[in-house]
Amino acid sequence: MASYDYDLFVIGAGSGGVRAARTAAANGARVGVAEDRYLGGTCVNVGCVPKKLYSYAAHFHDAFEDSAGFGWTLPQAPSFDWATLRDNKVAEISRLNGIYGRLLDNAGVTLINGRAKVVDAHTLEIGGERISAEKILVAVGGWPWIPPFEGSDLAISSNQVFDLERFPERFLVLGGGYIAVEFASIFNGLGADTHLVYRGDLFLRGFDQEVRQFTRDEMAKKGVNLHFEANIERIRQVDSGLEVTLTNGEQLEVDAVLSATGRRPHLEGLGLDALGVVLNDDGTLKVNERFETSVPSILAIGDVTGGPELTPVALAEAMHLVAHHFVDHSDGSTPGALDYDDIATAVFCHPNIGTVGLSEEEARARYSAIRVYSADFRPMKHTLSGSDERCLMKLIVDDESDRVVGAHMVGEEAGEIIQGLAIAVRARLTKSDFDATVGIHPTAAEEFVTMRSVTRR
Repeated sequence: MASYDYDLFVIGAGSGGVRAARTAAANGARVGVAEDRYLGGTCVNVGCVPKKLYSYAAHFHDAFEDSAGFGWTLPQAPSFDWATLRDNKVAEISRLNGIYGRLLDNAGVTLINGRAKVVDAHTLEIGGERISAEKILVAVGGWPWIPPFEGSDLAISSNQVFDLERFPERFLVLGGGYIAVEFASIFNGLGADTHLVYRGDLFLRGFDQEVRQFTRDEMAKKGVNLHFEANIERIRQVDSGLEVTLTNGEQLEVDAVLSATGRRPHLEGLGLDALGVVLNDDGTLKVNERFETSVPSILAIGDVTGGPELTPVALAEAMHLVAHHFVDHSDGSTPGALDYDDIATAVFCHPNIGTVGLSEEEARARYSAIRVYSADFRPMKHTLSGSDERCLMKLIVDDESDRVVGAHMVGEEAGEIIQGLAIAVRARLTKSDFDATVGIHPTAAEEFVTMRSVTRR
């Protein structure tokens, strides 16, 4: 039997890699991890954690305005200090980095600082030193991609946007995915004159069409300048900022341009190409239900495999990987494949989006007949605040089984509300089950159990 330095060696200490390392170690495996950047990966350092903190900061702008209708008078006009938010964020991320380090240490996992390169099916090289492992896990995640155009080097990526030296009073986002939409809302809320440029006719492709349209209208009401069916032709540095020329001939002058045009697997320099590891058409690693690549001893999870780019998905994949490879199944039990259906997600634009299950368009393609229940209303809070912000809630039902196959919301705390509904959708509950549930009054969430009239079929 071959002898290796480690049973499992993980390349990348993001959420998925750390969870796999800790869980494998808890099952008796000798585990090592290599990380050349920061503990916690994209989510903790330049993704969901700082983004949500900045989203909280941006919401205060509306809160100050809304408070007047409830009798509050601020002694002076509120002012925002970018450096305070940025530096407090840095301190919080540093705290989380320390927690991740202690988690690995307490689990008995060896952490090596450096970029690992795969030499062969069981060997890695880190800083000139060679290490052997029975199994190698690639969990390096993705890296922002900026498309080529004249002056593209003047654009920043989502990795850089959190730590700008100065707050951009005039801000432009290029892209139409959830990252682009979120940052457009955040900087608009923080007080920047904000533009979003997207080549398509409507952002958030793949989301429910009604949700996309409703979000567009609400963001525009809040002051985000939307430029659809346009792209950036060039960026030029001028004395007063950045001159951005769009493909539709429009010209804008801003202080910063964020290119939020997607992320690609961070595989460069890993050595996997020399081993002939098979890729999917989009350049991600192709894996089976055991998370094995075409080289069985090399495993992969998370964003690098082309699945849903969500931290909880990477965590779930890590647990399944360990169940497949490091848990004793001599009793005949098998972990099976991870179920990717009905994974809930949120978009932290303003207002928030929460969604689980099928969009209306997907449901129409899958089922012979569906019922759609929707409510578009002004939340109770805004009867006094004076805000014209509205909320959208929507249920999609398979007519034959009465099962709720999709739930969607655009409104305050949509992510918090949809998380609970995700359990109901995954449990395959019916519209009758929803109708039989007594609502909590007065809340916006009760609308999900009080909608009785079919909006359309």
